Amino acid sequence: MNLLEVANGKPIKLWTDGVPVEDQARQQLINTARLPFIFKHLAVMPDVHLGKGSTIGSVIPTLGAIIPAAVGVDIGCGMIAARTSLNAADLPDNLHGLRSAIEKAVPHGKTFGRHDQGAWTSVPHNADHAWRALAGRFKAITEKHPRLEKTNNRQHLGTLGSGNHFIEVCLDEANRVWFMLHSGSRGVGNAIGNLFIELAKADMRQHIANLPDQDLAYFEEGSRHFDDYVEAVEWAQDFARQNRALMMQAVIAAARQVIRKPFEANLEAVNCHHNYVQRERHFGQDILVTRKGAVSAQKGELGIIPGSMGVKSFIVRGLGNEQSFCSCSHGAGRVMSRTQAKKTFTLADQLRATAHVECRKDKDVIDEIPMAYKDIDAVMAAQRELVEVVHTLRQVVCVKG
Repeated sequence: MNLLEVANGKPIKLWTDGVPVEDQARQQLINTARLPFIFKHLAVMPDVHLGKGSTIGSVIPTLGAIIPAAVGVDIGCGMIAARTSLNAADLPDNLHGLRSAIEKAVPHGKTFGRHDQGAWTSVPHNADHAWRALAGRFKAITEKHPRLEKTNNRQHLGTLGSGNHFIEVCLDEANRVWFMLHSGSRGVGNAIGNLFIELAKADMRQHIANLPDQDLAYFEEGSRHFDDYVEAVEWAQDFARQNRALMMQAVIAAARQVIRKPFEANLEAVNCHHNYVQRERHFGQDILVTRKGAVSAQKGELGIIPGSMGVKSFIVRGLGNEQSFCSCSHGAGRVMSRTQAKKTFTLADQLRATAHVECRKDKDVIDEIPMAYKDIDAVMAAQRELVEVVHTLRQVVCVKG
């Protein structure tokens, strides 16, 4: 762990030995550490990289205030994984059929104008049932903030999205089959995040010039928008967790159509957020902890640290390191932007990097090429004080939006 002292701010503790940290990301961390309500210190994970307002791969403990842009617009984004009773020999020789079955079962992709590839055209019964459990709280939120009503909400529950969201079939160190996926609160979470970021900036209009970055605008505890935001963000986090659970059900059902051997799923299961805020107790104090691209790693708690498309991922167990506010990284972390990756690498590079994976191999996914990310082995080595590895997974099928 490295310590960075900050003039007129709290110190920054970084678990970044052997991994690069951009100068811009370092400055962003310093900006955050100078906010008056930061508690104790910032904790920085080895997948750290530049974000919007706050740095991705950072753990931000606060007293009496909350920063909506630190949580971001992919509220509750995270991972779910489930081990099955299958092993590698039970999978079909050609995995294209399994990938196609998953792609048909889970809506995924981008929105083009009025056409949303990643939404349900007809919401299935189990997603509708799950929505009914969320609808009452959502109505209470939209009564206060009507702009959120006409968003992609019910029709996005149980859907993947695009970008770095994915569904994978993996094998562990014993060649056992796992299903794993990455997604969050979809369109409605994005709308909630953007609305409250705007409200925080508006509430601070008189003081925003004093902030090192206007995206660090915050709500003070006790204010109307603070309470409204906590209510909305907790709802979005519940939506995200349910979204992943529904997709996992769909992936398992799709696999059963292709794999004839009966199998059990959820023998070992993990469902964890990595973009979220919640109340926790640390160093004898009740605080708010915002994990922006970080996973809770309380002692004994299971988490998921995915590598990039085409490299290994890890199921981990937390060591409960209080100095990190009991946290670990949420992945490998980018070393270049999506635009830079598309300029740097070719389709031939993408084909070579994913030769061992049944996945899309086209120019639209070059930005997710493994070389655009940090070395996952170096990232894991840098956080050996934070987690221990329980399983090492390698992808054999990857579905991207």
